[in-house]
Amino acid sequence: MNIKSQKDFFAGLLFMVVGIAFAWGSSNYSVGNGARMGPGYFPLLLGILMAVLGGVITFNSLVVETEDGDKIGAWALKPLFFIISANLVFGLMLGGLPSIKLPAMGMIAGIYALTFISSLAGEEFDFKEVAILATVLSVMSYLAFVVLLKLQFPVWPTFITG
Repeated sequence: MNIKSQKDFFAGLLFMVVGIAFAWGSSNYSVGNGARMGPGYFPLLLGILMAVLGGVITFNSLVVETEDGDKIGAWALKPLFFIISANLVFGLMLGGLPSIKLPAMGMIAGIYALTFISSLAGEEFDFKEVAILATVLSVMSYLAFVVLLKLQFPVWPTFITG
């Protein structure tokens, strides 16, 4: 069988792998039923839907002819590095790392770090635009998570708040 669209084929496989992993991971929780859902209900349904969607995409990649075969290009290593690094730094800043005595820097500083680091993944970098974006994201996150949802996040660095 010929692969007529490499991009769709591998995207479909990725969807199926992630969907099966979610469905399998949810087997450790009680599923319940539609009227009384357990903690494993949503991940199970999401996993099944993702696996089915992946199957449809993979099937289409084998059946539907594309003009040039939709070849997969080279890996974009720079964006990949900065996006993954930004998320890791955000996690470290939000919770700190007690084993190396890194204090929790809080949500606001974490969002600024996340925004500035991830913006380095693009082609252009404008400090003023990134600063405005980071400020808007910080304010909106504070309002959504701390004020409205009343979640207990460390908002400011621990050496400031104590």
